[in-house]
Order: sequence, then C-alpha cells, then structure tokens
Amino acid sequence: MLPVDYNRYQKYFGKGIEIMLETINSVIAAISDVLYQPWFVPLFLIVSGIYFTFRCRFIQIRLFRDACKVIMEKPESEGSISSFGALMISTASRVGTGNIIGVSTAICLGGPGAIFWMWVTALLGGATAFIESTLAQIYKKRAPDGSCYGGPAYYMRDALGKRWMGVIFSVLIILIYAVGYNMLAAYNLQSTFSVFKFYHPVITPAFIGVILAFLFGVMVLGGAKRLASITEILVPFMGILYVLVSLLIIFLNIRNVPGMFASIFRNAFDFQSVMGGFSGSCIMYGVKRGLYSNEAGMGSAPNAAATADVSHPAKQGLVQMLSVFIDTLLICTATAFMCLSTSVVPTEEIAGAVYVQNAIASTLGTAGPVFLAVAMMLFAFTTLLGNYYYCEGCLKYILKRDPSKAGMTVFRVLASLIVFVGATVSAGLAWDTADMLQATMVIINVPVILILGNKGVAVLKDYMRQRSEGKDPQFHAADIGITGTDFWN
Repeated sequence: MLPVDYNRYQKYFGKGIEIMLETINSVIAAISDVLYQPWFVPLFLIVSGIYFTFRCRFIQIRLFRDACKVIMEKPESEGSISSFGALMISTASRVGTGNIIGVSTAICLGGPGAIFWMWVTALLGGATAFIESTLAQIYKKRAPDGSCYGGPAYYMRDALGKRWMGVIFSVLIILIYAVGYNMLAAYNLQSTFSVFKFYHPVITPAFIGVILAFLFGVMVLGGAKRLASITEILVPFMGILYVLVSLLIIFLNIRNVPGMFASIFRNAFDFQSVMGGFSGSCIMYGVKRGLYSNEAGMGSAPNAAATADVSHPAKQGLVQMLSVFIDTLLICTATAFMCLSTSVVPTEEIAGAVYVQNAIASTLGTAGPVFLAVAMMLFAFTTLLGNYYYCEGCLKYILKRDPSKAGMTVFRVLASLIVFVGATVSAGLAWDTADMLQATMVIINVPVILILGNKGVAVLKDYMRQRSEGKDPQFHAADIGITGTDFWN
C-alpha cells in the first residue's frame, strides 16, 4: 500500500476549497454591486415607494392608527391564523440578526448617514408593503382544512396569468430564505461570540452551527402552525427587551445624542460621501440594509400575510405596513442610536458584531457582550423559523401539490444542514449572497405590483368607504370587479 501524506493532502485540499469559495464570492459580489447601482434596485424601491405613497394618499401616516387597531382582531374562523399571528411570522423574518449586525455594518462601511437612507427606505416601503400584502390577501387560496395560503406566486398566476413567473419567484424565495438569509443569520450569530476569550475561529463556528441546526431541525419538523405559535411568543419578548436595553444605553449617553443626530444628517447629505463612489456610499448601504431588514417590495412578507384570516384584505395590508415600521424605524433605529450615542468610533475593522459589542461594553461593561449574545440567539432563532415558513408554501406552488412526507423531511434536513454551513462561511460570502438574491426578488416583484397596483388601491378605497359608514369592513371581490378568488366571492 502506498503511503499517504495526510498533511500534504489536507494542505492542498483545503487550499483548493478556499480558492473556490473566494472565486464564488468574487462573482456574487460583482453581481451584487451591479444590482445596487442607483439606476437599478434603489431606483425600483424608491420609485415604487413614492408612487404607492401618493396613490394611497400617504397611508403610512393617515391610517397608522387603523393599523394598530386591526392587529388585535380575532380570526374569522376558530383555529385560523390571526392578523397578529401573521404579523409575528413576517416580523420574525424581518426582525433578526440584520437589525443588529446589518445596521452596524452599514454605519461602519457607509457612515452614519446610512441610517437616514434606511429610514427613507422604510417610510416609502410602508406603502409598497401595503399593496403587495393586500394583493396576497385578494388572491389567497383555500387549503383542504379551511386554512389559507398564498403570496406573490399566486397573484402572478391568477391576476397576470403567468404561472411560470410564479415558479421562478418561488424558487428565488426558497434560495433567499432557506439558503441566503438562513446562512447569514447563522453566520451573524456565531460572529457575536468572537469577542469572548473561548472563541476559536474554526471550532466555535462549527459548534454553534451544530447546535443551531439541531434546534432549527426539531422546530421545523413541527410544521407551520407550530412555527406560528413559537414566533407569537418569542418575537414580542425579544423585541421589547432589546429596545428597553437600547433606551437605557442611550439614556446613559444622553450628552452625545445631539452630536449623534448631527452626524447622521451631515453624512446623509454629504456630497462627497454620496457621490464619491456609490458602491460604498451611505445611500447604497442604507438601501441594502433597509431592504434586508424590512423586506418591503421583495414579495416575501405577502406569503405570511396571505395566511391571516381577516374580513377585508386591506386589514392585513395595514398590519404588514406596520411590520415595516416595527422592524426598521424601531429595532434598527434602536441599534443605530445605541451604537452612535457611545464614544466608540465606527471603523471598517470593527464592522459587524464587534462594533455593537464594543458600544454596549463601553456603557454596561462585561454584561453588555453577554446580553448581546443572548439577544442574538433569540433574534437568529426566530429569523430562521420565520424564513423557513415561506419555503414550504413555495414548494407546494412549484409542485402543484403538497410535497410528500418523505420529501418534506429531506427538505427540512437540507435546510438544517444549510444553517450549519452558514455558521462556518466567511462574512463576505454570507452577506453578498443574501444581497444578490434579495435584489433579484425586487426586480421581479416590484414591476408586478406596479401593474396590479390599481387593484390594491381599489381595495383600499372599498375599505375606507365602509369604515366611513361606520361598518366593520367586509370584502366582496365582485363589488370592485375582481374575479377568480377563493375567499371573497
């Protein structure tokens, strides 16, 4: 038997893997840079946001109180998913590690002004979120057990007659959520532990990946209703706790708050910062991280919106509009203010978890990094569950039937393995993959909702008419000339 030089084998094999991953990352990063040029994805989001804001007569402000009221309405049928349940599912996906690590990265690489453009993306995106989620409610489908499901794939098929487009979109959703976002959530979680002395760059990520993948696998085997019940508990808890700690840190650094606001607005409108290379500008990072956090225009949240049992499609549109604000204007802003109010200077070298850890530690001492690690575990876990929720419905659409039990088991195992892989990949590969995939969803979904936007506006007018008459709005599709629906005949 020929002797084997294991050290030599490991050296060359490992080097080959490293080169391959670097090549893949370079290609993905190049594509992502093109997609986020000002004339592409940012233009799609801003133009659609402005258009729907005016068409819906500034619905983000005008009906904000209504959005808060309809959240607590009970479902029409006992055992169905409520507006609040659907909100928590979509918020579980929206509110996650990106609200912490993504905001930190945007500030460190794009400057404090990125936060302003993140706000702009969210404010305009609220109207876009209303339209896409309302459309999902209009064209939702009835399951054999009486529950409902749907999403962009269904309004692409039933309203446009383009099933093939829905198939492509469904494949993208599976790729972005089961692969892109879940890899990123796993990476962001393990990176949080890098400030601790026990952290090992190889062993620790793998260990965290194994634990996270195992817990995720156990949960997803329970099915969609189990996911909904879990997120209804964890999402409000983690969100409220995180905001309270952020407020405490801001209060303890209150003397720095005026300078913080000055730096945000000064950087946001600094010509050299904005135009001196758009790929690294505050606008680009603000749009990227704003889209990653609130997902308005991507067509993801409508998959959760379609599951809600409500009396009028506009109600769930309003609820999902509110989710955008909870995510970006509340959670992301809490992270930004918590970091920028401290004396820690954001630099490229500490972009990500380290900047947030250092900012918290500068105020709360050693307890800070521990709190963030715990918060990140909760954020990451609910993000993984919320992301996965979207995938099963897309599989049903692609296959035109419910996947077999064995097939779903295989898919869930693969999804769990991807979570493990995500904890072990590089930051560049994780972020660039997510950015590229989410941009492709925008490119497909935004033109569709612009074409179908009149239907969403008509539904809003119907809702407002009934409300002005003192009624609890009840929707009948025929009243506004819409046909081919399962629920609203």
